[in-house]
Amino acid sequence: MSENREEILADFQACTGIEDVGEAIYHLEESNWDLLAAVNRVMPQETQTLPSEMDVDVEMIEEIKQEPTNPVKASPDITVVSCVGSDCSLPFKLPVSVSADVIPLPSTSQSESSTRLLQFCIHFREKLIQLQLPDTGTVGDLKTLVTAQLGIPTCQQCFEGWKSYPSSDFTILGSLGLPKENILFLTIPNNVEDGEFSTKDSNIAEKLIQSYTLNIHDESQQKDYSLKFLGSKTVLEVKTDVYTLTDIPVRHQVWTGWPSQLKNDRTTLACSGIHPVHEFTVKRAFFSAHPAKENKKFIVDLADSDNSSVEEFEDASETFTEDDIFVDVETKRMQPLIPNNVEDETAGCIHFADQFTNRYGDCHPEFFPGSLDEAVKEACLKPAKDRRLLAVYLHHDGSILTNVFCTQLLGFESVLQCLNNHFVVWGWDLTHESNKLKFLGSVTRTLGSVAAMTIRNIEVERLPALLIIMRMRSATEVFTIVHGNVGVSELLTSLIQAVDVFTEQQRMEIREEDERAARELVKREQDAAYQESLEADRAKEEAKRHQELMENKEKEQREIQRQEVELIKEAHRLEVKSQLPEEPQESAGDCIAKIRFRLPKGECLVRRFQATAPLKVLLDFLVVQGYPPDEYKVISSWPRKDLTSLDPKVTLQELKFFPQETVILEER
Repeated sequence: MSENREEILADFQACTGIEDVGEAIYHLEESNWDLLAAVNRVMPQETQTLPSEMDVDVEMIEEIKQEPTNPVKASPDITVVSCVGSDCSLPFKLPVSVSADVIPLPSTSQSESSTRLLQFCIHFREKLIQLQLPDTGTVGDLKTLVTAQLGIPTCQQCFEGWKSYPSSDFTILGSLGLPKENILFLTIPNNVEDGEFSTKDSNIAEKLIQSYTLNIHDESQQKDYSLKFLGSKTVLEVKTDVYTLTDIPVRHQVWTGWPSQLKNDRTTLACSGIHPVHEFTVKRAFFSAHPAKENKKFIVDLADSDNSSVEEFEDASETFTEDDIFVDVETKRMQPLIPNNVEDETAGCIHFADQFTNRYGDCHPEFFPGSLDEAVKEACLKPAKDRRLLAVYLHHDGSILTNVFCTQLLGFESVLQCLNNHFVVWGWDLTHESNKLKFLGSVTRTLGSVAAMTIRNIEVERLPALLIIMRMRSATEVFTIVHGNVGVSELLTSLIQAVDVFTEQQRMEIREEDERAARELVKREQDAAYQESLEADRAKEEAKRHQELMENKEKEQREIQRQEVELIKEAHRLEVKSQLPEEPQESAGDCIAKIRFRLPKGECLVRRFQATAPLKVLLDFLVVQGYPPDEYKVISSWPRKDLTSLDPKVTLQELKFFPQETVILEER
């Protein structure tokens, strides 16, 4: 054992009068070697008087001279009431110059070399406050500063996010191993609304006068007691009364049944979180008379959690026999459903399902082996006819309701049948703060910040809880929350009600989806017909363009052929023209035949020829004029005959075209 812990052990024995070293070490270990917390744990708080307090009526605190960074706005002397449960101790006064961010320390405890200034960033709903506190201060000092800032009594303050959770409000901050900067989340009971933080709240007032029935089983004597107390009774008063019945001193009482967040025996029953009828067990803590044996017992208990403590206790004497080993020491720890600081959400869910089966058996719902986002997609983001409800089971090992809920409610046949038929069940363990923050982050991404805030405000004593999530219209929302303090009938009623609402909504959405599908089918058919019409029109247009293209090609071909024919005709005409004899003059003599040509369009053409000229000359003249014999007939007037069919060598005189004649041209 280190020299520092030996001094703490000696001081603890001097304060409490406990001579048994093993018992003293037990209480110090339970208080993480926090001397003040260990003393408060052992001694009834009404009788706690340390030797240093015997002759001191008022504790003087050193006033900080610097200007406060965020002074408390009040009268020159500000009264801050420190409350535990619904009972408030006598008010004490803070000097006006004391900063609300830095608490003054007793001058006798200040050490410049060892004191650290801790920064606290505290989130409360939509508010954010920054506080500074030396590590020599206590958790109660921090709560006092929060009371000055927000007006919330210390009895209603619950902080989440500690690196290691304090055992009571008297825990020294330095003993928690906190970093310099800390982020905490402040929660208050659900029955406390904004601006109504006083213990005079109507719900708390009703609980203070309510009668609580405590069914207590004394394991030491195997006796049962049923005691009734008013809600204004404190836990310490209950334990003192139990001492008169069982003869077990308060410091030797080991209880089972108190809520895990209950850290102070001054808390009233109204604010302790117990039910009006609550079950407890109490037994006597036994300690060895031999410190060496007790050291070995503590080595077994602390082997998994405090390696440094193990190394210190190994220095103790090792000369012991098998009879010295405590058979009532349970060395096997219950494995968490999800390990602390789990990285992969899917792996955490698979571990959750396996450990849940190992701990509670096979009679439980089938948990979805995937992340929360995948579970939401599987249950809520499918077509309406394939959707199911999503049940998110939130577990917490610190709640006294957990075992009953897991074994008797989730394992009930009707509940199992309802969950397996209508729900996708997804589970998560909120025992470790790191896993709780990871889950809240997933909820924020998947369901939104409102759902995350709702889940954050669920108190540990109301866990486990079953979140019923359904898809309504276009939103995925939390429909209802079933807390752990219900019976089978209430749980089944909540599930059936959710199924009924979901079924009706699902029926409506299926009908709407069918109507929408029918409209989309008609639209697709119309679009298909329209596309077919467009394709037909395109085919017609294409055929028309092809036809026109072919016609144009044929026309061009004909035009080319015509031009070629014209060129041939023109060449032939020019050739014929070059060979055609010139027209004789009228004065050339009497052997001139004057021929009149009546053209197809009614025009007349006159030319003179030699009477001895052959018919070919006359026809060549018509060729030169553009009337070839293959296209036009040349008809004599009398007797009527086609000259193009006669021998071209016959002379005009022989044809009796002398001295003059008229011929007619007709198209063939």
